[in-house]
Amino acid sequence: KAPARGGVDVYDAEGETKVGTITSGTYSPCLKAPIAMGYVDPAHAKAGTEITVEVRGKKQKAQVTKMPFVESRYYRVPE
Repeated sequence: KAPARGGVDVYDAEGETKVGTITSGTYSPCLKAPIAMGYVDPAHAKAGTEITVEVRGKKQKAQVTKMPFVESRYYRVPE
């Protein structure tokens, strides 16, 4: 699947009502999947909410998730 790029509209799960806009999107080599960030209405902002994005004229299913997309695996030395 192609990633949703900046400026793409975000719709509700049915794909009928616009609920937000993508600000940035790309393909994640770590997740081996497209990812994107954007703004959505508060009613659709809860993690796990099903949404729809329009990519290249076709609507695709997507899901709201918490940031960061990938957990960091570094060790920070205590000060």
